[in-house]
Amino acid sequence: MPWREIAAGTLKPVIVLETADGAPLVRQGPYQGPYAAYGQFPQSLIEAVLSIEDRRFMSHYGIDPKGIGRALIRNFQAGSVAQGGSTITQQLIKVQYLESDRTLKRKIQEVVIAFWLEWKLGKREILTRYLNATYLGSGATGMPAAARIYFNKDIGDLDVSESAMLAGLLKAPSQLNPIANFEGARQRTATVLAAMVANGKLTPDEAAAAKAEFGKLRPTTPTPRSGSWFADWISPQASEIAGTSPGSTTVRTTLVPRLQRIAERVVAQALDEDGKTLGASQAALVAMTPEGAVVAMVGGHDYKTSQFNRAVTAMRQPGSTFKLFVYYAALKKGLTLSDRVLDAPIEIDGWSPENSGGGYRGWVTLAEAFARSLNAATVALAQEVGLDNVIAAAKELGIDTPLAPTPSLALGTSETNLLDLTSAYASVRLGKAPVEPWGIVDFQAAGQSQAFRVGKKTEPPIDLSPYQSDLLGLLQLVVERGTGRDADPGTFAAGKTGTSQNNRDAWFVGFTEPLVVGVWVGNDDDTPMKGVTGGSLPARIWRDFVRAAMAEPAPDFDLDKGLAAGNPGTAPSCNITACSRSYRSFRASDCTYQPFRGERRLCEK
Repeated sequence: MPWREIAAGTLKPVIVLETADGAPLVRQGPYQGPYAAYGQFPQSLIEAVLSIEDRRFMSHYGIDPKGIGRALIRNFQAGSVAQGGSTITQQLIKVQYLESDRTLKRKIQEVVIAFWLEWKLGKREILTRYLNATYLGSGATGMPAAARIYFNKDIGDLDVSESAMLAGLLKAPSQLNPIANFEGARQRTATVLAAMVANGKLTPDEAAAAKAEFGKLRPTTPTPRSGSWFADWISPQASEIAGTSPGSTTVRTTLVPRLQRIAERVVAQALDEDGKTLGASQAALVAMTPEGAVVAMVGGHDYKTSQFNRAVTAMRQPGSTFKLFVYYAALKKGLTLSDRVLDAPIEIDGWSPENSGGGYRGWVTLAEAFARSLNAATVALAQEVGLDNVIAAAKELGIDTPLAPTPSLALGTSETNLLDLTSAYASVRLGKAPVEPWGIVDFQAAGQSQAFRVGKKTEPPIDLSPYQSDLLGLLQLVVERGTGRDADPGTFAAGKTGTSQNNRDAWFVGFTEPLVVGVWVGNDDDTPMKGVTGGSLPARIWRDFVRAAMAEPAPDFDLDKGLAAGNPGTAPSCNITACSRSYRSFRASDCTYQPFRGERRLCEK
């Protein structure tokens, strides 16, 4: 007999996820809210539960002979089991401590434990454990979870009608919950209110008023379920932080509900409007701050039909988005953006890359080769720089997946995932590498007076400042005059398009002043799309998300103060057009990058 465990009130670890602003982030499947103390339950809920479940709870010793006798008589009259005789103490034992079999040995154990619990714990503690542990339908375990699931309320905010409804669920939560059976829940609530009148806890007029209020209730699952892809990604990390400590641990994440809703809307809208015509069935989107705090994550078209997270788990060829690492390696070797590379047919061990459209431009600057996403020029540059140096540059910016040192590597033939690729671009925006994506702000265990900060794992150790302005210039040039023009949101933006062979994968990854965003479009079975490139559908999804996201201040995760309302940011920006007359004459060193503050600024020589 686990006497110590029972006496200590040992509960299974419960992880309660919250969004950045403290709203509940409900995962798919069972949900259990934070453990509530006795004083947090409204008196109306306690009275409703006792009136309908165990009227003599405060006076018996764990076993109620009168209740058992009354149940036997009712059952005999009904010819079936119409009423049970178990006390709340016995029900708690069934829920938490003993198997549900009906053997004589188990019944004897139940009686012994009931008397022992009453002596050891007392009435309030027993009732508190029961209200936190009982199942109430729709995946909700415990009254705090049910209050959130059905009414999107904290447990202490329930009124009499809501309390009566939750108390009524104790009899048959799967059959009587208002989402599955609204009329059954209404009738059961009326029964609870009548029991409260009979128990002297409500007057008939008060019960009638509460019964009338029930008609106004609109129980529903809360909107934060929309963050399920994010919740699936962060849950293992949250469990690791919480450890095996019993009871609930509240984990506040970086997810921003407003941005999550925007992300889901623009992805679904793009696929619904153009997906069938273009042969694109799936898309993914990741948005993070330059420091790597993930604020929105969409892993596919519809979470309900597929929980596979294409933003995190899917490994796909990044196409020309990988070229960022080739040009970073070139800058590290001492080349400048005004240096020239030959864009002409090239053959390496029988392999000949072709430019999109088939034409070649001869000698071009590195700036033009990148902005136009010229394949032949990029492969030639990678050969000059050295593939080992390209791989080292990619890993320096945060790409951890295996990279094959083949000539086609320069064109993004080694697979990676959207989350890692987006965080690599965040390194450029931040000016430090590698940026590691993170999703937990802080956590607080039950009974603790304050939360413990988590945040990013480490400060990125590599300083990119010698190369940052050139890389920013390249990426901004793509949006202003290159292959990413459809991504232009009308304000500062920088990024890179990417398309894998036969249009199987299409990407746009880049950043605005406050956010770094990556988009992937494709099919799970790797079938080609109908002409979709990174500069088309992904760029438009990216633009639509950014425009809507920037309508309000961006999130700022100050770990000392929590989530602030917004932060103007200090993203470097430069109007490249004002600094050069053509791609061939462009030199990023000619520009002095100024902090962007919501409007375009001309560069200063």
